[in-house]
Amino acid sequence: MPPLSTETRDHIFSCIKEVMAKYVPPMVVSKEKSGVYELMGNKPVPYGSKKVIVPGMYFSSIVARKDMISFYFFPIYYQTEEFIGLIPTVSKCLKGKTCFNFKKPEQVNVKELNALLKKGVAAWKKLGYMK
Repeated sequence: MPPLSTETRDHIFSCIKEVMAKYVPPMVVSKEKSGVYELMGNKPVPYGSKKVIVPGMYFSSIVARKDMISFYFFPIYYQTEEFIGLIPTVSKCLKGKTCFNFKKPEQVNVKELNALLKKGVAAWKKLGYMK
C-alpha cells in the first residue's frame, strides 16, 4: 500500500482525535505528541500479574503511520461482540482484536466511533477503572 498523503493522514487522525477528545474528562490524556494521542482511565488500578498500581488503565490511542492511521481500542477486547454490533462500518477496519487501521477518510464513521467510545467509557466505569 502506498503511503498516505500528508493531508489524508492529518484528516483521518484529526477526525478520530476529535471524537476521542470529547471523552476527556472523564478519560485522561496519557500521551499526546506528534502522531500519537492516548487515553486512559482516571483512577489508579492494579495491573498485571504482580498487581502493580498504575495511574490509569489504558483505554485507547491513535497512531499515525506511513500508510494508515491505527486506532487502538482496548475495551473491545473484553466484550468484542457487544462493541462490533455498534460499528458495522468501522468494524471492517478491525485488524486483530483491538486495532483498527484506517487508510481512507470514508472509513472513519464519526457516529459509530462516538457510540464505541461512549460504550467503552461505561465499560471502564463498570470494571472499576474510572471514578
